[in-house]
Amino acid sequence: MNLILLSALLTVLHSFAVGKPVQVATRNNEADTVLYESDIVLRRQKRSAMNCDCFWPKSQDGLVKIPVNVSSDFSVTERAWIVEAMQEFNTLTCVQFVNRTTESSYIKVVPGQNCWSFFGKIGGAQTVALMKNGCMSKGAIQHELNHALGFIHEQSRSDRDNYVRIMWEYIMAGERENFGKVNSNNLGLPYDYFSVMHYGAYAFSNTSGKATIIPIPDPSVPIGQRYGLSNLDVAKINKIYNCNRCSSVLPNVNGTFSSANYPSPYPDNSNCLWLIRIPQNKVFLQFQEFGLQSSPDCASDYVRIYDGSSRNARVLLDKYCGVAPLPALVASGHMMLIEFVSDMAIAGTGFTASYSHVKCGGTFTNAYGVITSPNYPNKYPKNQDCFWIVGAPPGYQIFLKVVFFELEDIDECRYDYLVIHNGSQPTSPAVGPYCGTMKIPEFTSTENFVLVEFHSDIVWVFHGFMINYTFVTPS
Repeated sequence: MNLILLSALLTVLHSFAVGKPVQVATRNNEADTVLYESDIVLRRQKRSAMNCDCFWPKSQDGLVKIPVNVSSDFSVTERAWIVEAMQEFNTLTCVQFVNRTTESSYIKVVPGQNCWSFFGKIGGAQTVALMKNGCMSKGAIQHELNHALGFIHEQSRSDRDNYVRIMWEYIMAGERENFGKVNSNNLGLPYDYFSVMHYGAYAFSNTSGKATIIPIPDPSVPIGQRYGLSNLDVAKINKIYNCNRCSSVLPNVNGTFSSANYPSPYPDNSNCLWLIRIPQNKVFLQFQEFGLQSSPDCASDYVRIYDGSSRNARVLLDKYCGVAPLPALVASGHMMLIEFVSDMAIAGTGFTASYSHVKCGGTFTNAYGVITSPNYPNKYPKNQDCFWIVGAPPGYQIFLKVVFFELEDIDECRYDYLVIHNGSQPTSPAVGPYCGTMKIPEFTSTENFVLVEFHSDIVWVFHGFMINYTFVTPS
């Protein structure tokens, strides 16, 4: 199964691929290699990270194409996780992991007893080994792939003593070599506590509860995440490989972003990506301001939004331009990709947007469908805030019919309630709130978007609701 076919599995398998932070560094012994910092294999002599001639070459099209062969000894699910980890590089950088055909220099990804990689390009077939029970989270896979690109551990940087304190007394016997510094080229970029290349706080600790690495000046800063490339990981790859890419990772629970120069006009010939990757739940995206050059079919400047981490994911909102407000959108999971493209002609003021998270909800773009409360027909959970957005093509309206309804019944629907918004925003005109077993009238929007909002409190739960929707033309 090749990388393209495997990418189709990612939507189904993604919920299994989000691993907890793991300690990638483990004791590893290779008879014919020199092992450095426990998971890096160096041939012939030790080389300084990001200060070597070990980088992969760039093609004339500006892409760094790295052939890969993923072992058939991995399961279909494991292979899909590996592909997803590679796709994040392919989406956000000019490094492109591609299926190997006949290339003599390539990466072979194989199951291993530990997690390790060669450092940079060595020529010929070079191994990235992934332990099935310890290295199959996206960030752990990316950690080893980053070694193959020529990157060291973050805490090995030459300036690390300004940012972390190494607690030598708590390091296991024989493991102190894993905490050395190298004469690194730091690319003029800040130290990154959130890098997938950073050890965790308790790596190789000889005493339970005693950290071997403490961030300074704030020891509470988390280190050692393995959820995915950090924003600075992406920046380092793009800088060292001279990628002409505009891409950012937004990993926080909530945040904001905007087009370049906002509120002044955005630059010509922009092609920018923002990957929202929240820790859990579903991404909820809202645009506060929006103004792009208008053109037929938005062929010139546009925003496009994907339900996942790559352009292979389902499109939540296709090319959108002009000055009409964008709808709010809910991803099916914890990632959403926003793409912005401009041409060389007229520029608008751009946009500003914010993101947060919801426990439940979704975005519907099919001509008909069903919206149900969480767990329906069983009882919905406590303490839920859900948003479902239904989006029809311009010129259509949306017809809703509630076929089952049972929420907690209380005066003024103060606790559990359903609200239907005639538009795509939580601030759009609304009917409701509804609760109890009210008879909810059929609803036809005047807009081509509807937002259904549901809230439950922390006490009573009931069987919820089922709503049928369909697109209709104005009568």
